[in-house]
Amino acid sequence: MALTRRDFLRSATVVTAGALTGVAAYGVAYERHHIDRIVRDIAVRGLPPALDGLRIGMITDVHHSSVVSDEDVSRAVAVLKEAAPDIIVLGGDYISFFDRAYAGPVAELLAPLAGAPFGSFAVLGNHDDEREVPATLSARGFTVLKDQRTALTVRGERLDIAGIRFWTRSPGEIADVLKGTGGTTILLAHDPRRLVEAAALDVQLVLSGHTHGGQVIVPAVGPIAGRKFPVLAGYATRENTALFVSKGVGTVYVPVRINCPPDVAVLTLRTASA
Repeated sequence: MALTRRDFLRSATVVTAGALTGVAAYGVAYERHHIDRIVRDIAVRGLPPALDGLRIGMITDVHHSSVVSDEDVSRAVAVLKEAAPDIIVLGGDYISFFDRAYAGPVAELLAPLAGAPFGSFAVLGNHDDEREVPATLSARGFTVLKDQRTALTVRGERLDIAGIRFWTRSPGEIADVLKGTGGTTILLAHDPRRLVEAAALDVQLVLSGHTHGGQVIVPAVGPIAGRKFPVLAGYATRENTALFVSKGVGTVYVPVRINCPPDVAVLTLRTASA
């Protein structure tokens, strides 16, 4: 019997729907729980030779909640801690939708990352409240930077770490936070769109999250969300400023990742060639 066009389209629709259901099920059951450790060099303009090789560990967008379990967070923490970086940075969004019931538990889960050799630092994301989350992180030994900076001495060289709130966006506000920096400056900004302001202010490196790497990336289509960012994940530059964006650990809105596994990052700073 000949197959009509209508029968063919109906069959193709059923097969496609089944395939998409299978992909989504994989994204819920497996991919969102499989933590990658991204290891890469980051070229930093003007980095003193003494800081060449300094390793920064980054974890962001944990989103601890009823769908991002203790086990998910602990697994990511263990993967990063095993790398023994020199500095730890936490990039924000530790909870989802300001649910402070998870503020204490997520801080406890992250606590093994406190006490890195040259410090463990945190900034807030758009899902974090301004009181409970920073208080619980501080109590576990993290330095929470809320529109603040701190100057470190690492291998005899000055290194400034600055951190801004999610809603701190204007060049003037960010310039105030950076006032007094000297030498090499790293800006922790949950939103990678702050690359624009950082480049205008001649910051050497920005570390961000927020995008989840797109979270759902459809083959031949690309990410469903996130086209407004300078880069969804990985490395980018603008003028003399470098940016790294982590895909993060958790999920929000829908508990699924497709073609976008969660990650933590270990970044080795390298002196950029002139």
